[in-house]
Amino acid sequence: MSDDHIQELDPVTGYDTTGHNWNGIKELNTPFPKLVIWALILTFIYSVIAWILLPAWPLGRDYTRGLLGLDQGEMAVAGYRDMTAGRQDWMAPFAGEDFAALQADAGLMTRAMPAAHRLYEDNCAACHGASGQGGPGFPALADDVWLWSGEVEEIALTIRHGINANDDSRYAEMTSFDWMDRPDREALADYVAAMPAGEADPASPAGELFAENCASCHGETGEGGLEVGAPSLTDGFTLYGQDTHTVWETLRDGRLGVMPAWNARLSDAEINLLALYVAGLGDGRDE
Repeated sequence: MSDDHIQELDPVTGYDTTGHNWNGIKELNTPFPKLVIWALILTFIYSVIAWILLPAWPLGRDYTRGLLGLDQGEMAVAGYRDMTAGRQDWMAPFAGEDFAALQADAGLMTRAMPAAHRLYEDNCAACHGASGQGGPGFPALADDVWLWSGEVEEIALTIRHGINANDDSRYAEMTSFDWMDRPDREALADYVAAMPAGEADPASPAGELFAENCASCHGETGEGGLEVGAPSLTDGFTLYGQDTHTVWETLRDGRLGVMPAWNARLSDAEINLLALYVAGLGDGRDE
């Protein structure tokens, strides 16, 4: 590399060279792009205007308001109030619990369902899935298999008070059978795992174990118990899995799922609207 600068113009661009030469590669003395210079000037002018007009400078616990006096917090609150006021005309009927009349009003339901969908996304989808498909430990809502009931009134009650959440909530617990001898527990796990395929023999010793220890909650044939939140063991819709190993773990450790109560977060109208939406994910039957 040579540091001696010899005035030389590049024959292609017409720019002066810097005199730097790396193995025959010469560096051009290219001028700074005017577009960038103007962009910097305009950015600086805008920043000065923004500092004067908009909230900009922190002052400890406060900040400068700017000449326009804008406050995004107040703007957000005002926007929320406007949105709330704008939906009161159609939201008010949902404060009552005449669900049959609400479902019969097709125009009202059509208008309300987008808001109901948003309520579901904000409050339910994280556990039950975006389309109500459920997941391990979280029941599916987009079918006709219910732990308690598929009636809209009962769904609203579940949303309002939750499961195992407080004194007012529904309560359901799968107790641990760790006291049972391991061979009996393994036989019972095999029996329960065989129930969806109809291959469980009620007359077998494992069937007798089921009748003595499980039928009071899950039903004599494993059909489930809506009054106590006991899932069906015969339809293949399971919360935690129904393979032998998972059932054995359930028998050994028990299960105690919790759904939070939403009455402190959502209004009665929002809970009722959400219940109608959830009922609509399936057919809303207790099958």
